[in-house]
Amino acid sequence: MDLIKAVEAAQIKEGAENFKVGDTVRVHFAIVEGQNERVQLFEGVVLQKKNSGLRKTFTVRKISYGVGVERIFPLHSPRVQKIEVVRSGKVRRAKLYYLRKRVGKAAKVAESFRRKQEESEPKPEET
Repeated sequence: MDLIKAVEAAQIKEGAENFKVGDTVRVHFAIVEGQNERVQLFEGVVLQKKNSGLRKTFTVRKISYGVGVERIFPLHSPRVQKIEVVRSGKVRRAKLYYLRKRVGKAAKVAESFRRKQEESEPKPEET
């Protein structure tokens, strides 16, 4: 059992999980077509995260030409090159399956605005 954990630990990407459910992400995914390899972008809302360790996956949903498209990505796959967070979403659920039934503006997730931790410098007093 320790051997399996050691092999998995070598393949886990560090810092790959910089997003949460409800965020709008842009996934850079390598597609192999014959001998050619290209990077395809898939941008949408993260509906869920599943499992743990090397088997961790996440589901991204987007609307393409009026049709909802969902894609499941393995988080630690070597084909997933980069995950960019486009906007942070404010949700109160771990799984956002209810978005599948919604259309238009009702299917949007409210944006979460995080305050920046600015160091407050003392202002010089006027004399």
